[in-house]
Amino acid sequence: MRKEVKEWWKQAKRDLITAENCKNSKDYYACAFFCQQSVEKGLKAMYIAKKRMSPGTTHSLIYLATEIDMPSKFYIFLRQLTPEFVTTRYPDAAYGTPYELYDEYLVKEILNNSKGALEWIESQIEM
Repeated sequence: MRKEVKEWWKQAKRDLITAENCKNSKDYYACAFFCQQSVEKGLKAMYIAKKRMSPGTTHSLIYLATEIDMPSKFYIFLRQLTPEFVTTRYPDAAYGTPYELYDEYLVKEILNNSKGALEWIESQIEM
């Protein structure tokens, strides 16, 4: 496996651990952010493994998923997750301070779906 793939994949897995830690500490907005980051980095690892080139600076999870032929069952979740890298960081992105916009119920679903996406990626990537 290419070095770049390993690095993106290792960081994707670590970001998922960080997301779980944030959920446990009730930093729910941070959990959502790290879920988005984890899935994006996992998709980029798969993209690099498959295409043998960088996907560039895109943050579009749908674009990345399409390029790697991810099953369509993930697309609704990916559409919902894509904007989280902005919404979780800026008070003017969703008409409220990020830490007040998220709760345990919301991030539990985001975290579970993120785990499912990474499990699929891991099953496809040559480790």
